[in-house]
Amino acid sequence: MQVKLLLAILMPEMIALPNPFLEFLIILINLYFFLISKTFSKDLSVLKSSTKHNSKSISILEIFSDIFSIFSSSSLIGMIIDKDMKILITGGCGFIGSNLAIFLKNNIKNSIIHSLDNLTRNSSKINLKRLKKEKIKNFNIDISSKKKIDQLMRYDIIIDCCAEAAVEASKLDSKRVFYTNLVGTFNILEKCKKDNSKIIFLSTSRVYSINKIISKAKYINQIKYKFKINENFSKNSPISFYGFTKLSSEKLIEEYSFSNDIKYIINRFGVVSGPWQFGKQDQGFVSLWLWRFINKDKLNYIGFKGLGNQIRDVIHVLDLCELIYEQIKKIKKINNKIFNVGGGLKNSISLKELTNKCKEITKNNIKIGKISKTSNYDVPYYVTDNKKIYSFYKWRIKRDIETILKDTFYILTKYRNLFKKIR
Repeated sequence: MQVKLLLAILMPEMIALPNPFLEFLIILINLYFFLISKTFSKDLSVLKSSTKHNSKSISILEIFSDIFSIFSSSSLIGMIIDKDMKILITGGCGFIGSNLAIFLKNNIKNSIIHSLDNLTRNSSKINLKRLKKEKIKNFNIDISSKKKIDQLMRYDIIIDCCAEAAVEASKLDSKRVFYTNLVGTFNILEKCKKDNSKIIFLSTSRVYSINKIISKAKYINQIKYKFKINENFSKNSPISFYGFTKLSSEKLIEEYSFSNDIKYIINRFGVVSGPWQFGKQDQGFVSLWLWRFINKDKLNYIGFKGLGNQIRDVIHVLDLCELIYEQIKKIKKINNKIFNVGGGLKNSISLKELTNKCKEITKNNIKIGKISKTSNYDVPYYVTDNKKIYSFYKWRIKRDIETILKDTFYILTKYRNLFKKIR
């Protein structure tokens, strides 16, 4: 961007060049400034310390130093990384996968973004149409089919979003959860091994000990105090069968990395919400709550005495997309790490608080029932400690709970009739 502006000012005739030539020229100029700035910055510091200058000459030197530092810290490296990057997103027609695919397609120039999704959910077909509008190809392949995955082209990075994510479903159909979540990760790692690809794996907060969370939350009638869960929190069983498959996938990735030098990043996400969730129970409580309020359907506070005091933190799907984009750009320097990622204390909310916000945004009021007992997989509390992810990427949550609710509400109401067909 800085180079193009400079060309427009100094040599406007250059801007008229055909796009491929202009882009090539910009890359060369970026490269030139990047290389000489490394030498120049050293020479400048020596020159300042060893020679007396008048204020005007120092000023000129500092101006040149600023110019060179701008170019050297500019998008040169990003441009080289981004050019013609090939990325495969498994589960690309799911909520996170489709949003991520479209975001990366619009932000990584000349990239090839492909999706792998077997389209078993009705909602996947809606997201498939969104991908097609962006010219993103989907391969209708089950992630447990190694032979078909091996036949795909080589990718620079594979982002594994594919999962049977409903915790309760892992009780009812353990075999399907096992094959999708764990065998699927194995197949993707074999593909990475064959093609020398990197992997970004979307894991879950459900890898942490259920019993430890419950005991630490000290739940009686309400959460007594708020605490944050970091990467070192107990992962002792029970963690749910779903959590087991994701934690096992993490271990599998680490072993493949050690034996085959596969670069990886593992992100343990909490609750992710935002536009293009359909208000279904297996997609999380935020869009479910909004959908039920929009349609004046029944809702219950389930478990922990049925008071609605359970607390979760929530991250907007676009905050997630922006983080993954940063991780892609820096994966050569920052890799083989595990991060907790979530809304944190700032974006934490109880069911009771969510009920009040849904009343405000929908202008509807519904009666909330109470069911004291809940699944033994349920926990009363989860809030993410984002300290580690911030230390590596300077990444913070940008969108608050209100923004998440408004963005989700907008899509749910705009496509309400369409979404009713996929219940």
